[in-house]
Amino acid sequence: MNCRHCGVFLKNIFLDLGHSPPSNAYLTKKNLHKSEIHYPLKVLVCDQCWLVQTEDYTNAEKLFTSQYAYFSSTSPSWLVHAKNYTDKIIKELNLNNKSYVIEIACNDGYLLKNFVAAKISCLGIEPTNGTADAAEKIGIPVLRKFFGKSLAHKLALDGKKADLIIGNNVYAHVPDINDFTMGLKEILKKNGTITLEFPHFMNLMNYNQFDTIYHEHFSYLSLYTACKIFQKAGLRIFNVKELNTHGGSLRIYGCHIDDVRKTQNTVDLLLQKEKKSGLQKIYTYKNFQLRVDKVKNDLIKFLSEQKIKGKKVVAYGAAAKGNTLLNYCGIKEDLLPMVFDAAQSKQGYFMPGSHIPILPPQNIIEIKPDYVLILPWNISDEIKFQNAILKKNGTQFLVAIPQLKIL
Repeated sequence: MNCRHCGVFLKNIFLDLGHSPPSNAYLTKKNLHKSEIHYPLKVLVCDQCWLVQTEDYTNAEKLFTSQYAYFSSTSPSWLVHAKNYTDKIIKELNLNNKSYVIEIACNDGYLLKNFVAAKISCLGIEPTNGTADAAEKIGIPVLRKFFGKSLAHKLALDGKKADLIIGNNVYAHVPDINDFTMGLKEILKKNGTITLEFPHFMNLMNYNQFDTIYHEHFSYLSLYTACKIFQKAGLRIFNVKELNTHGGSLRIYGCHIDDVRKTQNTVDLLLQKEKKSGLQKIYTYKNFQLRVDKVKNDLIKFLSEQKIKGKKVVAYGAAAKGNTLLNYCGIKEDLLPMVFDAAQSKQGYFMPGSHIPILPPQNIIEIKPDYVLILPWNISDEIKFQNAILKKNGTQFLVAIPQLKIL
């Protein structure tokens, strides 16, 4: 396989998580007895541009179907994050009713609804029907397509160039990252701005966040690599902010390469920080598998010991990252009998691979668990707050990443 960005032959394996089904391919009861497609989940690293990337195996259309079950509005903290971003970016860019905003992967309208409320014209691009339906119901115009250079060219010809292009947690999801980035350039107005948010690879390395690796994530990005990709497309990253979302993310600010805005020192400072962390040295990537295997072994040991003791352990949050963790560990119903989740789109379904049933959160009180394993550890505080009554009754919460820990 050659690097998706620079084309160099990839010879360095970063991590091998075996075989698993797509992390958002939740199952109905009827489908439990049918064969389930598993793909290799192997991650390679390019020693030229340092793009960390999954091994080729399938295409986006097989992953992001009409049954795609992730709805952004399920998380209250994510809605607050989106509102705060909107308020700030409108002021920063002086956006008004003459401006035009495009969000790629607008999901259920969790963010664009704030621009609609501010009377700023916008367009959402979203290929999955379920989330697109939800966005349209709240008044957001949605184009149901996968984004790339070809679609961007058509939009540009139709006069739909943007003052602001937004892409939150989509940049890692695109199989052809060069084509996607050239598409950004195609629909960006002369003095327009791009903001993209994605998990920072440096945090994945530092905090054992291997569960953020799944088939829907084709790329794992550092600022260094993002700068390389933008430059090749005729764009420039002029600012960057470190965020605490998703266990540590970046928000990059992009513009045309010849834009008059100067590149801020935030970019150089973070590039230096990444270099000191060894992200441009191949030996940095060599021992990550051992750290991942320790997480796996510790979790299996804990669950096995609790079963022997007769303790009740359940999970909370049927997140994609949880599926990566459970499938790599080989955990099934015998060790973890149920998962609770607030998203109605997942309730009544079963986790892919492990076949653990997903139940509504109100049922958790009846179970009276001794332990709750929080799978989306990045919102553990939110989940603990929502289930404070369990804590009062003696239930303990824990996470497996970056290491097994009682909260």
